[in-house]
Amino acid sequence: MNVPEYVKPAAWGVVGGAIAAMVIGFYWGGWVTGGTAVEMRASSAEEAIVQAFTPLCVAKAEQEPEQLALLEEESRWQHDDFVVEAGWVDNVKETYRAEVARACAAAVLEAMEAEPTEMSTPE
Repeated sequence: MNVPEYVKPAAWGVVGGAIAAMVIGFYWGGWVTGGTAVEMRASSAEEAIVQAFTPLCVAKAEQEPEQLALLEEESRWQHDDFVVEAGWVDNVKETYRAEVARACAAAVLEAMEAEPTEMSTPE
């Protein structure tokens, strides 16, 4: 088969352009492989579950003010265990329970810190 001489540089241009497009697409264009897409989907699902169940956990915590004082006394790395033992995340599947408990404890403690202290009224 006889290929004209001008086809060879054009073919190399197509190959080079395809490689350049892939490099640009994966590094700067936001393209991902199938495996990365699956990981991203799973991560997004877990974040959605945590966001959905955290307010329910906080509501349960607010119903037990005596437990809130105990939570505040616990060390930081034991907050999620305390929330699980208190039963505030019993309605959450075991797979996501630790993350929901961690987010719940953080939200409860943040709300406790944000509560305004009683200010003395000027006479």
